Amino acid sequence: MSETPRPGFDWLDLPVERAARRLLGCELRRELDGRTLAVRIVETEAYDQDDEASHAFRGRTARTDAMFRSAGHLYVYLSHGIHHCCNVVTGRDGYGSGALIRAAEPIEGEDVMRVRRGRGGPALTNGPGKVCQALGITRTLSGHDLSLPPVRLVERDPVDEARIVTTTRVGISRAAAAPRRFYLAGNPYVSRL
Repeated sequence: MSETPRPGFDWLDLPVERAARRLLGCELRRELDGRTLAVRIVETEAYDQDDEASHAFRGRTARTDAMFRSAGHLYVYLSHGIHHCCNVVTGRDGYGSGALIRAAEPIEGEDVMRVRRGRGGPALTNGPGKVCQALGITRTLSGHDLSLPPVRLVERDPVDEARIVTTTRVGISRAAAAPRRFYLAGNPYVSRL
């Protein structure tokens, strides 16, 4: 029997496209070395087990286990053997789905993020690997419950749908035409293509 989403994350118990849109404007808060770092999510991509581009497509494995947990967990993977990328898990336990955090806008601790990244401005967090580097998120946090420190997801009011742009995802070869990328129109921290 599948576990239902934990209290506090039922707002992510949605089809992954809707959950990925709902995450826009929400915050990731990271406690790191006695400091709080916070970003507002401005770009996401939706992935689930029925999607050929998803890590969950071939089923639950040791690597993808976190993606099959209930909404409100973190799934972290290494892209091209170099960059950590993170997804907020959505939906119910047992169904692999998550929203890749593609870009975020710094709102607290930007000075620490600049030191971690060696740069500032939009290039600080305008890509999935950049977000993880700025926040110190690595695979050691895969499976982490986002209601607990050191990384928490903070729900914010839904963004006005008129502000959300929908397009195809970036840097994938399978299911590349699927309109599963969502971002806030005009935000300077949205990734550059």
